[in-house]
Amino acid sequence: MRSRFVTCGLAVAVTALLAGATPALAQPAAPPVTQDAAVRQAMDRVLADGAVGVQVRTTRDGRATTATAGESVLGTSWPVPTAGLFRVGSVTKTFVATVLLQLVEEDRVDLDAPVARYLPGLLPDGDAITVRMLLQHTSGLFDYVKALPLDGAEFFDIRFRPYTPHELVSLATDRPLDFAPGTDWSYSNTNYIVAGVLIEKVTGRAWDTEIAERITRPLGMRETSAPRGSVFIPGLHARGYFPVDGRPVDVTELNPSWGGAAGEMISTTADLDLFLTALVDGRLLRPAQFAELTAARSFTDGYGLGALSRDTPCGKTVWGHSGGIAGYTTLAFTTLDGSRRMQASLTNGLGPDSEDVVYGIVDATICG
Repeated sequence: MRSRFVTCGLAVAVTALLAGATPALAQPAAPPVTQDAAVRQAMDRVLADGAVGVQVRTTRDGRATTATAGESVLGTSWPVPTAGLFRVGSVTKTFVATVLLQLVEEDRVDLDAPVARYLPGLLPDGDAITVRMLLQHTSGLFDYVKALPLDGAEFFDIRFRPYTPHELVSLATDRPLDFAPGTDWSYSNTNYIVAGVLIEKVTGRAWDTEIAERITRPLGMRETSAPRGSVFIPGLHARGYFPVDGRPVDVTELNPSWGGAAGEMISTTADLDLFLTALVDGRLLRPAQFAELTAARSFTDGYGLGALSRDTPCGKTVWGHSGGIAGYTTLAFTTLDGSRRMQASLTNGLGPDSEDVVYGIVDATICG
């Protein structure tokens, strides 16, 4: 789902250093910035950029640490819980793509088959759009999220409104395709709503049931779920906020059915780490399917099938997903060998607004 992201520099830190400057030869060498310090600096920048709170879990070479900053409730001194639950937004897509790739391995779904083979009549262009195009956002389907009132005070008109997958698909199919299927790339949540419907059609069970049976229960991810219409986060959590007329409004309770298979799930940093670890060590996908998940075409901006890549400043490439839904921003990334992993939840306030600041947490945790 969408996240709002504003550049935040290091002018204050630089000014402080220059204020007391003495000749270079008279100064001892500055100590290197440790990983913990780098992560803390990245977290502080996110708070300065408008987030209310942040929790970050980092695993480097077998050592896991969790850090938090900010407030769990705006205007209090209550700390962000280190094991708090949160809405993961579009990180849901990686779970959905994993299930579909398992169905590919079971010969129940063909990645290059048209969607109409499995869901006749659902999409006007279902004969031209393949399953692969759904997972890689190359279908051309209009993003239904753009048709929903998700900005400012208008969001409160739908905050508790339930949506069905077919309603969301209809919002998209009422509009023309953005481009001919397979000819371009554009991130569209509609693709994953259709993917969720496809999973149910093929298996006879809802997409979140398949995720539970195939992924979360076998891995012991006890805090991960899809709300199924519940407006509550079922456990200890920091509260999330939404900007309305320049002030943050608490939107922790909401009906996330408009996110569906594109962004409805709830989890924790520890659970997401279990998922990423199992994904890269081969417990969830065979090599051929994992290769599909991490294969980005030249025009897909580093996006594979339900996962995206990021080249960090230290030269390490990570794969995973980010996610945003009203009140929460999520990051979950790992190196392909699993040696460095990170998961983070940002509770939003008037920000964060800068993509560079948000992804700075990824860079600090992987490279620090």
